[in-house]
Amino acid sequence: MPVLEVEDIHTYYGNIEALKGVSLTVEEGEIVTMLGSNGAGKSTTLRSISGLTPPRRGAIRFGGDEISAVPPQDIVRHGISLSPEGRHCFPRMTVRENLDMGAYLRRDRYEDHLERVFDLFPRLKERERQKAGTMSGGEQQMLAIGRALMARPKLLLLDEPSMGIAPVLVDRIYETIRQINRQGTTILLVEQNANHALATASRGYVLATGQVVLADRCGVLRENEEVRRAYLGA
Repeated sequence: MPVLEVEDIHTYYGNIEALKGVSLTVEEGEIVTMLGSNGAGKSTTLRSISGLTPPRRGAIRFGGDEISAVPPQDIVRHGISLSPEGRHCFPRMTVRENLDMGAYLRRDRYEDHLERVFDLFPRLKERERQKAGTMSGGEQQMLAIGRALMARPKLLLLDEPSMGIAPVLVDRIYETIRQINRQGTTILLVEQNANHALATASRGYVLATGQVVLADRCGVLRENEEVRRAYLGA
């Protein structure tokens, strides 16, 4: 049984239907990616899974439990954390205070999980007392991922982790994403940088206008002419 099952979800912003029957699955231990242009519905899918914008119709199951009507804080308790597009760090709070916010529902073994984040992102340890708003975009992205990890998720949702980051830091962040996965965390990755996403994930979904239009192994998607033309610059 997949750890995550999204079945025919329809999600709205007011009267605008943003998702028109999206379905996908994620197996335990996988990295799965969602590709698509701006407005395709990728971020809305993550917001639906995390409870921030619940679907009006359809089902979302995590570990077999129906969660499509569960409040966001309880979805975190179930074991799903979101690192959002745009990072949304608290700029006037220090790195340590931002990480504390990620752990507010999971205080047991706090020091162990803080040490794990610092091992993954040594730059955060160096800047533990620095205000988040004074850090570079790449450092804030590390902080956003670290904050999500402080809740000890079984499933980590990553929304555009390479957006607005220098190429040298993108490579470093993607190596850390692979390391997080090797340590046992399942990952659902939304990314416009299709080269990095397809090289990192095992399977992928391509979204357009709120619908899944392609789904396959990443090696197959890389060779698809439509994907190459639209997302790989080939």
